[in-house]
Amino acid sequence: MLSGMGWVLYSVCLALLLYAGVVAAFFVAGRREDARAVAGFVPDCVVLFSRLLRDDRLPRRHKLLVAALLPYLAMPFDLIPDFIPVAGQLDDAVIVALVLRRVVRANPELVEEHWPGPRRTLVWLEGFYGVFTNRR
Repeated sequence: MLSGMGWVLYSVCLALLLYAGVVAAFFVAGRREDARAVAGFVPDCVVLFSRLLRDDRLPRRHKLLVAALLPYLAMPFDLIPDFIPVAGQLDDAVIVALVLRRVVRANPELVEEHWPGPRRTLVWLEGFYGVFTNRR
């Protein structure tokens, strides 16, 4: 049996392998820009959230959502503990998607202005949120 720390290490390695597999599949398929977008999505979200927290135009209720999200993601114990492989990270992804959806729908111009990643990622998010590509 694995100890608690063994499960954490196992789940982190599994998530990294899955993530690397998706990026490698895009790269091998000749879709390098898609590979860059997928590889940089999580870091781009972190940069976006930190920029939004510093922007005075973001309404207070949305700042509170973003500010509450960051410590929630850092905690190893939440709705589904992070040491449970796949499912532990999936609940975090759902929470990020919900907060991102709320902020994007209320302030698409602000999110578009602060988005550090490639435009292609915003086009990809269009399928979920329907606010970016119709304006340009």
